[in-house]
Amino acid sequence: MFASNSRYASAGTYQVTLADGSVLTVTCIPIRTPVSPMGWYRRPAGERLDVVAYQFVGDATMTWALCDANDAMSPDALATHDLIGIPGPVR
Repeated sequence: MFASNSRYASAGTYQVTLADGSVLTVTCIPIRTPVSPMGWYRRPAGERLDVVAYQFVGDATMTWALCDANDAMSPDALATHDLIGIPGPVR
């Protein structure tokens, strides 16, 4: 269902029964592991987070790893930062 490098890959699922009796399978919210940045990167104006993720994590789809290292809930929240904490090796 999710790519192996997704933060949701091993999060698990559960089922919810709606008022009309239909059953939905939903993904659990993954537990974030606190990550201390191994360094910092001053992002030039306009540089996208997927470019930063590719440069430092090796995968443009892993902007979530940047979010974890910066205690940001979402890439949109992190996009306002000029100074980005770079995580160490990602699982």
